[in-house]
Amino acid sequence: MKRTQKEAEESARRISRRSMVVGGLMLTTGAILAARMRYLQVERASDFRLLAEENRINIQLLPPARGLIYDRQGRILADNEQNYSVVMVRENVDDIDAVLDRLSRIINIDMAALARAREEMMARAPHVRVTIADRLSWEEFSSVAVNAPALPGITPEVGLSRVYPLGADFAHVVGYVGPVSDYYLESTGDTDPVLQTPDFQVGRYAVEARMEQELRGEAGNQWVEVNAAGRVMRELDREEPEPGDDVQLTIDTGLQNYTQARLAGESASAVVMEIETGEVLALASAPSFDPNLFVRGISVADYGSLTDDPYRPLASKTVQGLYPPGSTFKMITALAGLEAGVIEADETITCNGFVELGTRRFHCWRRGGHGRMDMVDGIAESCDVYYYDLAQRVGIEAIAAMARRFGLGERHELPLSGVSEGLIPTREWKRENRGADWVVGDTLNASIGQGYVLNSPLQLAVMTSRLASGRMIQPQLVRTINGVDQRQRDFEDIAISADHLAVIRQGMWNVTNFRRGTAFGARSIEEGYEIAGKTGTSQVRNITAAERESGVTRNEDLPWERRDHALFVGYAPADNPRYAVSVVVEHGGGGSAVAAPIARDILLRAMYGEVPPLEAYPVGQRRDIEEMHDTMQLLAPEDDEQTGRIRA
Repeated sequence: MKRTQKEAEESARRISRRSMVVGGLMLTTGAILAARMRYLQVERASDFRLLAEENRINIQLLPPARGLIYDRQGRILADNEQNYSVVMVRENVDDIDAVLDRLSRIINIDMAALARAREEMMARAPHVRVTIADRLSWEEFSSVAVNAPALPGITPEVGLSRVYPLGADFAHVVGYVGPVSDYYLESTGDTDPVLQTPDFQVGRYAVEARMEQELRGEAGNQWVEVNAAGRVMRELDREEPEPGDDVQLTIDTGLQNYTQARLAGESASAVVMEIETGEVLALASAPSFDPNLFVRGISVADYGSLTDDPYRPLASKTVQGLYPPGSTFKMITALAGLEAGVIEADETITCNGFVELGTRRFHCWRRGGHGRMDMVDGIAESCDVYYYDLAQRVGIEAIAAMARRFGLGERHELPLSGVSEGLIPTREWKRENRGADWVVGDTLNASIGQGYVLNSPLQLAVMTSRLASGRMIQPQLVRTINGVDQRQRDFEDIAISADHLAVIRQGMWNVTNFRRGTAFGARSIEEGYEIAGKTGTSQVRNITAAERESGVTRNEDLPWERRDHALFVGYAPADNPRYAVSVVVEHGGGGSAVAAPIARDILLRAMYGEVPPLEAYPVGQRRDIEEMHDTMQLLAPEDDEQTGRIRA
């Protein structure tokens, strides 16, 4: 049907309108696409270029070399040694079991460790490296390298691992490192990305743990090109890691070795300090253990043998152990009385073997008593009754204040694990912690270092240093960090009367050099090498009235764990003090018979700088001393003089 002119014009108008609408839509769409392309290609170009690079380039962390630890002469105590290992990348292996079987025929691999490595490999991404075996010998490492074509996915690698060349001598000082565990991450809150590096080691004990941030260093970065599966194709750039700081300790290796050997066979500890500087020269806890066992994770059997030992080799008794100080505390009570003005040094007190307080008797260690005692005699012969009388005059608050002035009941900030604060009791402390009032009997017990009083061997060494010097000596264990001196140089005066300190020192001199002194048998007879000190014997059990009546059971007749602790504190040379020592032998019996000879030998070793000559000992003891030194496990002199290498 032929359309009219009017219909044709109307149709043309409709087509024109539609064309305009469609054209407008096309132009709008084109404009939007053009704007979007400009936004993506111009304004966001740098962002998308970075995203593309991140898809193509991975940044991998390079673990730093751990800082080294040295003794005061520069001998290495904690080193990094080359560690030959074998790693596997799962994505490069068709048959994991077949490859591992071939590898086990080339080198000896612990089956349990192999099973753990396989389990870890299956739990990680295919391209992640997993250590199959480490600490290989050069021969084993070479064998793997030679057979590499038959071991797809296996790569021999060379890294660093911690080693402790002096082993057990420094276990409680230097400590050890170990693998990063979930517990470590949770307990420390450490978020350093380098901790995720396979086989990375962190400090777990003593200096290694307490100075972790200084020793760890800063990780480096490696930029590598990877394919779509994440496999490394090539290295593009590298930023080398910063090694950790080197730490030099104040410890003297020869003296530490001698002290550790002298304590052999005992559950004991000893601390030696240089009085002038406060530097800790020896910090020995016996028995000890080999810290190298912990570096790669200690076995269940080895760990069990350490934890089951009643002598507690894992405990650092020098700073963690707390003991009643016994009679080594009596100098504190004496000074409290002198400074308070409640007694004069020449005033005498009669000891009949006990004092009565209400219905209770407080006994002296000498059953028949000491007779008339002045202060010097009371220290030299360690008369308990003298201090019972003095304690009632001076009171616990003055005794406690004097104890704190001499470093007791104070946590000394050394980079060691579990440094104890100890306990110096007061009236308020007993109310808060025991829910009871302080009684006079508590003061009597405290006056002779019993009752609630607890101190560590480190605290007793600090006390002795302050008695000998009259200054507020602080213990110091770190000498330098990267060559920068860390030591405190000046110590305040202790603000105690010089005359009163002289009385205490005379009493301590008489302990070892006066025939009735409790440590006369442990004296040094060499002129200029005399020792001043104080013995102590602290009870760990109650002695009943019935037992006292029938005769107190001798220590050697008791089970080991019920015997008294043996203690000694001292300094030398007596006329010009340079070294202070404290010795605690757990359940050792009497301080005069057990702890004092050990302390004497250690002080002589410090003064002479070598195994003490027999001329320093009483004639009747020389054969036994010679035999003892012949059997001690000591470093050879040439080993002791070896200084290692301090990095510039």
